[in-house]
Amino acid sequence: MVVHIVTFQFKEENKKANIIQAKQMLENLMGAVPTLRSIDVGVNFATEERAMDLSIITVFESKEGLNAYAVHPEHIKVVEFIKSVVEYSKVVDYERL
Repeated sequence: MVVHIVTFQFKEENKKANIIQAKQMLENLMGAVPTLRSIDVGVNFATEERAMDLSIITVFESKEGLNAYAVHPEHIKVVEFIKSVVEYSKVVDYERL
C-alpha cells in the first residue's frame, strides 16, 4: 500500500469558505478516481503557529495507483482550485507494508 499525505496552508482571503469547498471537492474524489482506496480529509483546529489548515491522507494499492490519481481529470480539477486558494502545501509519500 502507498500512503499519500498532503497538508495545506490557505490564503487569508475567503479562508473558511475555501477550506470547506476544498474539503468537499477532495472527499468527492472517492468513487470518482478508481485507484483511490481511501481518503481522510481533516480541517485543523490547532492554533499553534506551525499548524496547517487542512490535511488529506489517501491510500493506494501501489505507486502506479498514486501516479494514476495524480493525472486523473477529476483530481486535476481539485488541484486547480486548491492552487488558486492555497499559500503552500507539504507532501509525504510512503509505502506501508
